[in-house]
Amino acid sequence: MASEVLTLKYRPQSFDELWVQDHVRDTLKRAIERNRLANAYLFCGPRGVGKTTTARILAKSLNCEKGPTATPCNKCPFCTEITASRSMDVIEIDGASNRGIEQIRELRENIKYTPSSGRYKIYIIDEVHMLTEAAFNALLKTLEEPPAHAKFVFATTAAHDVPATIVSRCQRFDFRRATPAEIKDRLAWLAQQEKIKASDAALMAIARRADGAIRDAEGILDQLASFRPDGIELKDVEELLGLVPSEVFFDYADLVLAGDAPGLMAFLARLLETG
Repeated sequence: MASEVLTLKYRPQSFDELWVQDHVRDTLKRAIERNRLANAYLFCGPRGVGKTTTARILAKSLNCEKGPTATPCNKCPFCTEITASRSMDVIEIDGASNRGIEQIRELRENIKYTPSSGRYKIYIIDEVHMLTEAAFNALLKTLEEPPAHAKFVFATTAAHDVPATIVSRCQRFDFRRATPAEIKDRLAWLAQQEKIKASDAALMAIARRADGAIRDAEGILDQLASFRPDGIELKDVEELLGLVPSEVFFDYADLVLAGDAPGLMAFLARLLETG
């Protein structure tokens, strides 16, 4: 049986498992505990920081048989169906490929019907900023007068492209980029779970390359674990990702300061040979 990739195997399944986004986690948990739920949520932020994952956890919290609860059990039929992406009451829509007015009209028709088995019918629309102007206008009417059994979660990497009329009807949460140190801690934890040998320098190089996206960092670690199963070192990260080793910059500076033209030409030749 093929092994599961790290990004899916260790995808957070509860609010307490979320990394970095403490402000989002704490606010949503308190809202659920105090029954102060909004009709629509807007999750904004760069790629790979947990927007869709948080949307799924929120859906489980609302539809868990013990809920609404800030700590979904992840064992009941409602939770397991949402985890497996086969819940009839949690509909995930890709805004990039379902951006037209016809798709939103279909949503408006279907949302009138009560959930098949859960407490709420929850629509998660990823990359919502990709919807057309006509689609946003059609969606606006539903957001103004949503059925009591319906909740919306919109995720976007370009909040500035979402019309103000839509944003004003949502509770907005801004997800931040993870720092290199935070990503390194996550990678070190994953490496421990999977018994992957990796040096601190290698993990930090991966964290910097991920540019704030935890998912990207996990994907790189997964790739490197196959590339160097005996142990991942800094040079392995540089080789696989095409990173320029730090000593290259120091060697270049020394040659320039020394005015060594032949040495510079040889240095450039070595760079070209290594790609």
